[in-house]
Amino acid sequence: MSEAGTLPTRRDEAWRYAAIDRLGTLPEWREIAVPEGETLRECFAIEDGADGSDSEVRRLRVSVGEGARCEIFGTIASRDYARVEVQVTLARGAHFELGGVTVGGRDTVREFVTHVIHAEPDATSNQTVRSVHWGQGTGNFLGNIDVVRHAQKTDAAQDFKGLLLEKGASVNAVPQLEIFADDVKCAHGATVGQLDKTAQFYMAARGLPPETVRRLLVQAFIGDAFVALDDEDEGERLMRAALDKLDAHL
Repeated sequence: MSEAGTLPTRRDEAWRYAAIDRLGTLPEWREIAVPEGETLRECFAIEDGADGSDSEVRRLRVSVGEGARCEIFGTIASRDYARVEVQVTLARGAHFELGGVTVGGRDTVREFVTHVIHAEPDATSNQTVRSVHWGQGTGNFLGNIDVVRHAQKTDAAQDFKGLLLEKGASVNAVPQLEIFADDVKCAHGATVGQLDKTAQFYMAARGLPPETVRRLLVQAFIGDAFVALDDEDEGERLMRAALDKLDAHL
């Protein structure tokens, strides 16, 4: 991953699908240390702002102490190019949870890029990302999991699903696992599809207008990303940021 001040190229795997032509300077990494046994939770929504900027990049480098927990939940719903980049190193028995949503249309690119390093035994990680796009919009998830040789009993998972509401939209998922320990559980899944026609017909037959049907189906789809978030107010805020973007398109 490129350091601050050094502009990347698409030869860098982590920037393969990025809108580099819309990128200004790279921000510094924000360094975070979660002490042993403690929990850090960060929730954010990148929404339409008044500053007129075409791009926004956030970069977090997190060290999670023994038995500690780091949770990051976010919605990316604005900018021509928006990127959230997270690098996490897990100590023994630590946990990392990511729930992310990208949503939008026009000719935009919105992406989550993660690099999770299981550096000690008994650590766990779970990443759930949902992308909903239309027009020429693109949603990306590039997730790299490294399990070092002595990090036995690792349990790591990635789950990505993309929903394309119109022709011309696209999503990209690039899961990468490098596993050097032999007693681990590591899984990843990636699917891309359209709205369920049967569900649309069923709901329309009961008098719901098409806009409401689409909104309800999208809400159910992206809700998976926030299942692990036990703060109802924050969950509603992140969901509202995504649905407001959808409503502006309907």
